[in-house]
Amino acid sequence: MAGSGTDHLRDPAAHDDVVLRVEHLVQEFPAGRSGGRRQVVHAVSDVSLDVRRGETLGIVGESGCGKSTTARALVQLPPPTSGRVVLDPGAATEVEMVALSGSALRAVRPRMQMIFQDPISSLNPRRSVRDIVGEGLAIWSKASDGLHQQARVDEVLEAVGIDPEVAATRRPHQFSGGQCQRISIARAVVMDPEILICDEPVSALDVSVQAQILNLLEDMKERYGLTLVFISHDLSVVRNVSDRVAVMYLGKLCEVGDADALYERPAHPYTRVLLASAPEPAPTVDPSDADIGDEIPSPIDPPSGCRFRTRCPRATDRCASEEPVMRQVGDDHFVACHFPSI
Repeated sequence: MAGSGTDHLRDPAAHDDVVLRVEHLVQEFPAGRSGGRRQVVHAVSDVSLDVRRGETLGIVGESGCGKSTTARALVQLPPPTSGRVVLDPGAATEVEMVALSGSALRAVRPRMQMIFQDPISSLNPRRSVRDIVGEGLAIWSKASDGLHQQARVDEVLEAVGIDPEVAATRRPHQFSGGQCQRISIARAVVMDPEILICDEPVSALDVSVQAQILNLLEDMKERYGLTLVFISHDLSVVRNVSDRVAVMYLGKLCEVGDADALYERPAHPYTRVLLASAPEPAPTVDPSDADIGDEIPSPIDPPSGCRFRTRCPRATDRCASEEPVMRQVGDDHFVACHFPSI
């Protein structure tokens, strides 16, 4: 968050069906030494949020804000520096992901699958498509025998628009980027996961193919009852696919809310900057809001207080000395700012 605090993101309305709870997530990486002092990259700092079963939660922000690092931390690739990632919180099947390792972590992984940004490099070039998609079934013995495994693989390939008879024995290099992403989606959903984390799944694809993949993800969500966490820097894509949107800046969340409400009435100055910088500015946002100047501060030495204050036109001394906490500013709308637009 640009502000901190887990409870501030808990909707007072009845949203008991939470499939994933993230509390005080921190991800830091060593960055060598400077002046005899050990430096650390503060990639994700005290992020807390709930993901509701069946929804699509979009996470947006400019490059380097921590979106992909957050996504990887959720699936423990690598495990976060600190914090909690809880599957089915409060249920009998509750699992604390960060506390697991080795075989215990492997046993939980089928419940949370990931689609990566580069569809071609994420597939093993030496293996056939049928082997790539069916590998998880073989490892976790999800199918009773080879025939059932092949039938399941063929079913999922057909569901994503790949003809199994033609494609199953081919290698990834024989397919286009869009087809490889379809294969990646098949590999993820064949395990029947609860949560599908999509790390910029269309950014490496041609514009003509992006809409097809987005529609396919929606179809897969409905067909297999998935919950999606959708990472992207494309604001229009996120609005179209998301039920709720979380905005990140320099490793912290600054605003979370219903997609339409957040786009129509952005409360945080940084959210206004993002919307105003789009090629077609949102009609409720002044394009001049995008003129904030200055480069993003270094995540090695982030600003005190609110991390956006060095570029914010509303910043005061309070923003430097006091970190804002998440507070509710509307129905299912939360913002971490001392001076939000409400």
